[in-house]
Amino acid sequence: MYPTVKQIEYFLTLSDVGSLSKAAAILGVTQPALSRQLGELEKHLGVRLFDRNGRGVVLTHDGHAFLEHAQKIMAHMQSAVADMQARQEMPRGRIRVGLPPRVAIEISTELVLQFREKYPAASISISEALSLPLREWLVAGRIDLAVLFGLPPTPQLFYKDITAEELVLVSSNRLPYEIPFEKLPEFPLVLPSFPHSVRHLIEGISKPRDITLNIVAEVDSMQSILPLVQHGVASAIVPSGALKQWRGRTPPQVASIIEPSIKNRLVVAMAVARPSTPLTRFTQSVLEKLVRKNYG
Repeated sequence: MYPTVKQIEYFLTLSDVGSLSKAAAILGVTQPALSRQLGELEKHLGVRLFDRNGRGVVLTHDGHAFLEHAQKIMAHMQSAVADMQARQEMPRGRIRVGLPPRVAIEISTELVLQFREKYPAASISISEALSLPLREWLVAGRIDLAVLFGLPPTPQLFYKDITAEELVLVSSNRLPYEIPFEKLPEFPLVLPSFPHSVRHLIEGISKPRDITLNIVAEVDSMQSILPLVQHGVASAIVPSGALKQWRGRTPPQVASIIEPSIKNRLVVAMAVARPSTPLTRFTQSVLEKLVRKNYG
């Protein structure tokens, strides 16, 4: 059995002040409690550490020898505590973030820059995929948190709503300001295929109303859908934020969809079972701010 940190602290305090009463007052203990702890320390070490004199106590020869060890032990302990506290303030771990491709294009650079500025000793990795695979990766523990579009909740994940995008009809041909949903079959459409969140939202409205859309092509990437619209292949139903990626020389024709309107939720998600850490809390906060800035 080894001496305790408390016993070493008591020893160092007494060796410094040379008085049981003063040391007890500094340590906030009674003199009998201090004497008992020092007696236990001497028993562990098998030597006498102090001699009494008329003015208090002085270190013995063995006490002087142990003093150097005790100082080193306490210095190492203080260093260990400081390091653990610094790890809370400056973690050295790794955070794994999942982003839909459209979001990754907009915020990845700023996310990494802010993360590296805050936590230079830690690392961040960003994986891109559609919302459904990202949700599966969260459940499987492959990523720590993700931004998801419009997926229904699951008890295995915690969702925090960030904002919602309006879905709009976009075309290279002239459009009215608003289009009722029931009029959408009049337009040839290019839409994402399942399991894209936009397709889920659209089908969730069209099927209960027995509305059959005129889908002429299925393309999952918004970066690929918009050029097809630009070349007049078809119209498309896209989130309003996706229009930032329009590369045509002239602006697109855009109409709001009404009766009903369609909203694409953006949430930040993480596994319920995953513990919260400084890295995840900071990264979640930055994700929320960047998504609101770009899509709010």
